[in-house]
Amino acid sequence: MLKTHPKRLIFFFTSLLFLVFAQNGSAQDGTDKTALLISYLQILEQRFEVKFSYVDEDIRNLQITVPETSELQKILSDIQAQTQLKIQQLSERYYTLNKSSTVDVCATVLDNFKQNTVTGATVKVLDSEIALITDMNGSFSLTNVPRKAVLEIKHLGFKTLFVKAEELIDANPCKTLLLAQFYQQLDEVIVYQFLTTGILKEADGSIQMNTAEFGILPGLLEPDILQTVQALPGIKSIDETVSDINIRGGTNDQNLMLWDGIKMYQSGHFFGLISAFNPYLTDRIILIKNGTSAQYGDGVSGVLDMRTKNEVPDSFTGGGGLNLIGGDLYGQLPISDKLGFQFSARRSLTDFLETPTYGQFVNRVFQDTRVTQNSDFYFYDFTGKLLYDINPYQKVRLSFININNRLDYQETNTDSFRSSQSTLDQTNISFGGSLESQWTDRFSSHLNLYYTNYDLDAENSTANGQQILFQNNEVIETALKLNTHLRINEDMNWLNGYQLTETGIRNIADVSQPPFRSNVKGVIRAHSLFSEIEYKSTDTKLMARGGARLNYIRDLETFDSFEKVIIEPRLNINYTLAKHFKAELLGEFKSQATNQVIDLEQNFLGIEKRRWILSDNDSLPITRSKQASIGFNYDHPKLYVGIEGFYKEVKGISTETQGFQNQNQFDGEIGQYEVKGIEFLINKKTIDYSAWLSYTYNVNTYTFPEINPSEFPNNLDIRHTFTFAGTYTYQDFKFGIGLNYRTGRPFTEPDPDNPIDTTFFPNRINFQEPNSSRLPEYLRADASAVYEFDLSRGIKASLGASVLNFTDRRNILNTYYRISDSGEVEAIENVSLGITPNFSLRVRF
Repeated sequence: MLKTHPKRLIFFFTSLLFLVFAQNGSAQDGTDKTALLISYLQILEQRFEVKFSYVDEDIRNLQITVPETSELQKILSDIQAQTQLKIQQLSERYYTLNKSSTVDVCATVLDNFKQNTVTGATVKVLDSEIALITDMNGSFSLTNVPRKAVLEIKHLGFKTLFVKAEELIDANPCKTLLLAQFYQQLDEVIVYQFLTTGILKEADGSIQMNTAEFGILPGLLEPDILQTVQALPGIKSIDETVSDINIRGGTNDQNLMLWDGIKMYQSGHFFGLISAFNPYLTDRIILIKNGTSAQYGDGVSGVLDMRTKNEVPDSFTGGGGLNLIGGDLYGQLPISDKLGFQFSARRSLTDFLETPTYGQFVNRVFQDTRVTQNSDFYFYDFTGKLLYDINPYQKVRLSFININNRLDYQETNTDSFRSSQSTLDQTNISFGGSLESQWTDRFSSHLNLYYTNYDLDAENSTANGQQILFQNNEVIETALKLNTHLRINEDMNWLNGYQLTETGIRNIADVSQPPFRSNVKGVIRAHSLFSEIEYKSTDTKLMARGGARLNYIRDLETFDSFEKVIIEPRLNINYTLAKHFKAELLGEFKSQATNQVIDLEQNFLGIEKRRWILSDNDSLPITRSKQASIGFNYDHPKLYVGIEGFYKEVKGISTETQGFQNQNQFDGEIGQYEVKGIEFLINKKTIDYSAWLSYTYNVNTYTFPEINPSEFPNNLDIRHTFTFAGTYTYQDFKFGIGLNYRTGRPFTEPDPDNPIDTTFFPNRINFQEPNSSRLPEYLRADASAVYEFDLSRGIKASLGASVLNFTDRRNILNTYYRISDSGEVEAIENVSLGITPNFSLRVRF
């Protein structure tokens, strides 16, 4: 039957779908029949034997009242009046539906307490001279408003409301707007692009990123989360990786990285060159450099909070793509009105297809000139999320993520012709669940639980099997967190909460010849109470947030266990000095009990590994920081200028966690570092283009009392950093180009007069004072271009091309020294990626 009469069957199901929508609309309204426009058009196509051409995104969520007429032209006129779509007849049978460039809007403005009309409220179309006030009934209407415009609605005694013109398309009756009712959604934000579309700066100084709205950035084909944050001043990776992000001079392990509320201990693929988080289901990313909310613990340097889409989907959407490294798929599936499912999966092509991009990545990772290697490498990641709405006031969410890297490689030393076989297996598996509850109009809660397991296995064996070295690093963490929100009044919100975290870390080292085995395990349990008050003045000029976090930390594993009570005050103040001109004052105290030890050239012939360890209050104390900053910014829809000065002090660091490659590498000395700096950004922006110049000045200094001299430059002491970049959009074509410059990082050279100390066995290198030399400056130019097009109705595609370092400049990222087999000191240079092209093809529906 299906093969014989497909049109009749399609007509039957679309008609049935239409009747369901019509019945739902009738039941809700009592008289009028409503339906989704896209479903109704399918009915019209069958009834009148016509065809409609349209862009799915333009009409996907439009709902109409079914016209009470049987004439096609009158029906189309009615639809056009309701939706303000432009309907054009191309021939006797074919019609097109397009969004017009302007719309007519109307609304009635009420207060959110007793829903009285708000008379005399100012309604202004931003970026234009169009403005009026509401009438005696609190109503207003405007004609020929640009479709993409934003309306600002203000009245003394109420919070300013921003609303898109498309949301107020003229209808009967007009939409009702309640001033100040949804107070959490009225945080004043910069609604225009910041560097590129999808990046917003919030009133509390944090940066919010929406991957679905991302424009293009130089060198990027896709909205890579960890690459994108590096476009912001004060955030860089001095070794060109995404898994080693330095925020204001801090190390990567000092960043708190959350995915759906789960703390992540792995963030990259291919030794950190590729982000491990699929961006296409990530809905919102919050980046905080200072002034952190009291609800966040850990991360003495910065916070990166990634949140996936959190609403039950009403239709199936998805997509996928391929580039010269791997491919991915993602999708959202509605199971019912209350239940939905999200998934994403990605895998590399590197174990069976060698591309120019992969070749450059291999050269970047395996740079030891004494080693020839034959490697087999692959990675994958996949995520899943189940969304269930118990009722309109309670929502359950379950999340899962798995990240894996696998490397097998054979090494041959070209000097000694000795061979060895090595494997690295890195895995992160995490589960999380949350319950969001809206108990009253003023009180809500959010309960979050998670389990995360990170495991790194590394094995190295000689060709004859005489020596086998095995190393394992495992992290198991479970946590429970409860947040409560109370709206005290229209201007004040009170956050309270409790968090319980238990973290266990094991490090195993096993050597067959000579026999040696080490198994070190630690467990720390932390109880945290936090509370903060947020105030927003009625005139929206002042936003102030103050609070504190009380941590009780206890060691559960070691014989000489310890207990610590740490109080962490937090402060965030933002004040509007004049129109478009704001000042902000931020401050925080923070702490963390987990750090990473960095194993460098001593293991696996130059392949870097990082191992997580716990503080024990002896050889490694709890790391603590304090930070303060003051900033000023001018934000106009077409121009942003911001400057911020900051001071940060971090105590309780070890030479083993900082990546030293000199005489202090294995001493385990305890010290601190201090960073003073200024960040500056100017961004000229329009609808078509965005150009920006950023500059960061840092002075980053170590203090280790047991080292001589006790003060010297930090390994991450990059004094000057410049970025000059721009993006341009023309119809469906996007182009970005940028230039990154920074001064060289410090390193330590051997003593030229006496380079080797023969009094030790084996011999050691005599180094000069720590970090007394500097590498040459770093300069890299990147470009990218993306073209978007329609494959068919409802299916969109994009082609992209990018080039990293298109000048092919040889940048030295690091230099260290070792004693060769011949007994001489040799220099090993880690060099940046050379010219690295990439291409992509993506499809979404």
